[in-house]
Amino acid sequence: MVAARDALRDSGVELDAELRQSCAVICGSAVGGQAAIEKGFEDLWVAGRGRVHPLTIPKTMANAGASQISMDLGLSGPTYTVSTACSSANHAIGQAFRAVKNGDAEMAVTGGSEAFFTIGMLRAWEAMRVIAPDTCRPFSKGRRGMILGEGGAMMILEPLEVAKARGAKIYAEICGFGMTSDAHHLTQPTVEGPARAMRAALRDAALAPEEVGYINAHGTGTPGNDPVETRAIRAVFGAHAGKIGVSSTKSLHGHALGAAGALEAVSTILALQRGILPPTGNFTEPDPECDLDYIPNQPRSASVHAALSNSFAFGGLNAVLAFRSV
Repeated sequence: MVAARDALRDSGVELDAELRQSCAVICGSAVGGQAAIEKGFEDLWVAGRGRVHPLTIPKTMANAGASQISMDLGLSGPTYTVSTACSSANHAIGQAFRAVKNGDAEMAVTGGSEAFFTIGMLRAWEAMRVIAPDTCRPFSKGRRGMILGEGGAMMILEPLEVAKARGAKIYAEICGFGMTSDAHHLTQPTVEGPARAMRAALRDAALAPEEVGYINAHGTGTPGNDPVETRAIRAVFGAHAGKIGVSSTKSLHGHALGAAGALEAVSTILALQRGILPPTGNFTEPDPECDLDYIPNQPRSASVHAALSNSFAFGGLNAVLAFRSV
């Protein structure tokens, strides 16, 4: 809600009654209010109180964030939450993009949030053996897994001509969205599913592969994900893949599950606007299976025309956003 307030204030949009009724609020969140439900279970099974707090359900439901934003800002257009694990925010932003593009909403407040740090959730992730014992080293030979993070990021989408007409501060243009399913495995990714999602985003944006200069990778730092994503990028971009700057900002802010795509979309947008590509942190040694330009450890000045932001979720659900500099 704080991020949504900041985004609206930064946009300079003046809300009138008509715009409030036609503004969408579309958010991503993977697990909802875990702290509330864990506290409820503690009251029941540890403290033996026999009942839970009466607001446990409203605090637990994944759509609470979108609903609170709608109420806080007085926005009564289409409002809902997308929950597709680690692709939640990208799916939400993509749906908001299409809603505005198709005229189903005049404007959209969109992004994602996640606050899941509870003992139960952290232990559940640790039990999957995907958490690094030291730190997150995406695409590095010494990588041992992901590091979890929390956060939220929101943005305002409106038609480009409307933003230009009112003299808005425009960070970038969202120009394409692609989504696919691997139809393969709950936790093991494929090359083809992510590759098809990237191709779909490029096709939707009418971008040639050679126009892309930066990719914010899903880049979890796990032994399984990073080589697969590398091969998917090479499958889509061919010889041009080696000329693209690729980084995983999860090395900097952690893997924030349903909020990850929103944090990474903002990183991608700011990279285009400021001409600075964020690095892949904690990189130590190249991995022969990961042979792209990962912008190791230090940001890079570069003028980039177009960029992709990848999110690939458990369950094989892939969502890719395309952005263009303005």
